[in-house]
Amino acid sequence: MTFTRQLAIDAAAQACTERDTMQSNLLDLDGSFGRQLLAGGQQLTGTSKDRWDAASARLALLWDTFNAYTAVIDRIAQLAAGRLGQRELTEISDLLTGRSVEVARSPAPLGRRDLADSGRDMLTLATARARMREAFSDVVDVTSAAEHAWNAAADPLERAARALAKADPLGDARIAADLDAARSDLDRLRAALNADPLGVSPAAGQRLAATAEQLADRSAELTRTRDQAQQRIAAARTAADELRTAHARAVAAWQRAAAKVAGVPAVPPLADLSARLATVAGLLARADWSGLAAELGSLERETTAVMNALSESERRSESALLQRDELRGRADAYKAKAGRLGGAEDPELVRLYAAARELLWTAPCDLTAAAEAVSRYQKAVLGMGTR
Repeated sequence: MTFTRQLAIDAAAQACTERDTMQSNLLDLDGSFGRQLLAGGQQLTGTSKDRWDAASARLALLWDTFNAYTAVIDRIAQLAAGRLGQRELTEISDLLTGRSVEVARSPAPLGRRDLADSGRDMLTLATARARMREAFSDVVDVTSAAEHAWNAAADPLERAARALAKADPLGDARIAADLDAARSDLDRLRAALNADPLGVSPAAGQRLAATAEQLADRSAELTRTRDQAQQRIAAARTAADELRTAHARAVAAWQRAAAKVAGVPAVPPLADLSARLATVAGLLARADWSGLAAELGSLERETTAVMNALSESERRSESALLQRDELRGRADAYKAKAGRLGGAEDPELVRLYAAARELLWTAPCDLTAAAEAVSRYQKAVLGMGTR
């Protein structure tokens, strides 16, 4: 096919546009983080080395092919920009449709090599584009995978580094040892990521980040303990004093209730916290922040639990008296109701009331039995009203 002058000009313009697009994409690939990561000079190992060795060879061949392709496109553009006689049109046609792109290739193994094999191929522009597209796709797959793997693994490692940077063991040997181990793991994973980004599992970095953040939290807790030690110890002493007061109040309430109501649970004895407070003071003096945090936490939980138990004991004692008084009031109310119904002299009602009164006005009162007696009297009075 011989091109007309206009067709040749249009075809040359289209070929130049397509070539420029390909060049832009190749430059983007060259400047991509993934390619720089793999080709940045570090000694690759493992999966990354294997895949990049193959991809970099394809990339080099891709550039060679592109340069040969560009030389043909430049010649077409040069011809289209000049005087387009028949000879020029024929040459443009041959360049656009014929085998005009000369590229190097690896020679065949000697056992299968032809005597005339030059190790070079002559390709049409279309075939060259197809080969370059395939090679570009293969290389991009590797560089994109490396970039994705790097980001997935580097983010948790960065989290781990930030957590470890702010962690201070404050003299705690166990936390110090754990921090040293975590920093060693961080260095090892960073080295592995630089050498083989495609071979590092993000899970390892995520586990390290979780460990580092836990260590930072433990360190922060020690710092808070150190900074708040005097205040918390003073609060613990105050809480111990308040427990003694609350215990005395609960015992007094129990004594009042137990004298009048049977079965009120006794108040348990109050443990002496002076030894615990002395232990806390000793830990503070030795700057044992880890031990102080544990002991203060335990002491605070214990004093809170005991205070709640004493409050509940006082409430139970007061409730027992209130229940007895409520039963007394209910019995008297139903006695008045019986009188209004004409049952003041009813022998059964008199007997039931007397039984309830005997229980309610006897100290200590059996609340369970008294409640049952009042209930029987109440039902009898209500039954009389129905009749």
